[in-house]
Amino acid sequence: MSRGGQPKDNALGPERKCIATNESKPCEGMVRFVVGPEGQIVPDVLGKLPGRGIWVTAERDALEKATKKGLFSRAAKQAVNVPENLPDEVERQLCHRVVELISLSRRGGRAVAGFEKVKDWLTKETAQVLLQACDGSVRGKTKLRPPDDGDHIDWLTANELGLAFGRQTVIHGALASGGLVKRVVEEALRLKGVRVVTVAGATGKDKTAR
Repeated sequence: MSRGGQPKDNALGPERKCIATNESKPCEGMVRFVVGPEGQIVPDVLGKLPGRGIWVTAERDALEKATKKGLFSRAAKQAVNVPENLPDEVERQLCHRVVELISLSRRGGRAVAGFEKVKDWLTKETAQVLLQACDGSVRGKTKLRPPDDGDHIDWLTANELGLAFGRQTVIHGALASGGLVKRVVEEALRLKGVRVVTVAGATGKDKTAR
């Protein structure tokens, strides 16, 4: 705490400077990159790869700017190879991470899927996070209300949620408090920043709206 009783700027955790925006932000909202052995830029979604970190805000615009404007070479102080599809690769890795964490929550008994089970958890105030597929029926999704003090994640597809729950597709899911829920929300928010979803809920190269 500062002398005035206000939290310090780093109260949310360590901060890093984004090479695209020149703004310092908590690491939780950024993506770390390192220079690989052959001079290629490699996303380090888990933040564990060796080497000096290069940080970019977890937003597609920032990633595209860093990729197209040569900002990685400037930050690394050397010529580096930056894949043209880097933003898409970051999105893919973040999505995999979110699906993995939800799957681990399910195995630990802290996640359920299916309209009736999710409705029951919401009614009993067991659910901390409501998960709904971005490409699910809008009418069906409006029948469930997110927890008052919880989170609502609705930018994963039905197939992606299906992978997390060991099914072909899932439209409605819920996470209980505790366990991995904080990390799920943090990683999902990073994914939201780099993912663009169409009005119809599709994701991919034809993305048109955030």
